[in-house]
Amino acid sequence: MAMSTTGVDPETIRAKEARRERRFTLINKSAGWLSVFGLGFVVPLLRMAAGDSAKSQMGELVQSLVVPLTGIFIFIAAWAVLAPQVNTSLGAIPGPVAVAREAASLWDAHVAEREKAADFYARQEDRNAKLEAQGKADRVKWRDYTGSPTYIDQIVTSLKTVALGFIFATIVAVPLGIASGLSRAVNGALNPLIQIFKPVSPLAWLPIVTMVVSATYVDASEALPKSMLISAIVVTLCSLWPTLINTALGVASVDKDLTNVSRVLQLPTWKFVSKVILPSSLPLIFTGLRLSLGVGWMVLIAAEMLSQNPGLGKFVWDEFQNGSSSSLAKIIVAVLTIGVIGFLLDRLMYALQAAFTFSNQR
Repeated sequence: MAMSTTGVDPETIRAKEARRERRFTLINKSAGWLSVFGLGFVVPLLRMAAGDSAKSQMGELVQSLVVPLTGIFIFIAAWAVLAPQVNTSLGAIPGPVAVAREAASLWDAHVAEREKAADFYARQEDRNAKLEAQGKADRVKWRDYTGSPTYIDQIVTSLKTVALGFIFATIVAVPLGIASGLSRAVNGALNPLIQIFKPVSPLAWLPIVTMVVSATYVDASEALPKSMLISAIVVTLCSLWPTLINTALGVASVDKDLTNVSRVLQLPTWKFVSKVILPSSLPLIFTGLRLSLGVGWMVLIAAEMLSQNPGLGKFVWDEFQNGSSSSLAKIIVAVLTIGVIGFLLDRLMYALQAAFTFSNQR
């Protein structure tokens, strides 16, 4: 067997090189998805671990990790220094440490409430089991725990509400956008309405929606209370416009050659839309959906404040009305929570866009 001048088997060298190439191919394939989820800084770390030059990857690592972390650090430092110097009727603006402490207390309150609920159901089960053993099954009663919602419960309520409003908006906006993109007459009829209603504030919609829902949704169910439905409809009315506009633009931008071929083949309308229009316009449709979800999440907080839907908006309003020494810190916790959840929702929509449009390009 031939040996190299260094005493290493050439087959071994080729095998190592093949493994190295496979590792880099896998890293390059995963780079797009890591970027989608905001984890682009992991790529240079993986490349360095796979044997790439640290010097060649350091610039990308600095840009994707060190620079954002520096910005966050500067913000937190400025917050810690400047916040105590601003005095309000509730005291000085809390700094990062006080806000972190309040966030931990909100989590502890959630855990304590869950323990109370578990104890309540355990006592109820024991009581009912004893009644059944004594032959008093007619006295068995099952009740739901009626404790106050915790901060985590309010986050879940807000997510349910924005999801409901976003689904409503998508159901309305996508078909109208397709019709508007395909027909100049429909586009001409819808365009004035879009220009009139798109700038309307959620605070203007809320009284109208409240009155309509109160008049028509009389027998409200526990799964969908009136306050949640009101907030969801307000979210729908304010967030459907980006999806409608981008869908119409995407449909109108479909390659004319594709539409001409479809006419020659005499494709039925539903098949033309599903096989030609939708696949070609998906990137712009998803762009509209991302914008709509962002608008809906932003609008939701104001809607919940006034409709008293037990979500993050109501939490902020209640703390503002409460006026305790910890209220400011809790409000800042809510502000940061709203921002983080908004970022995660955008990343989720971007991941869906990348999956359905076969593109990881921003």
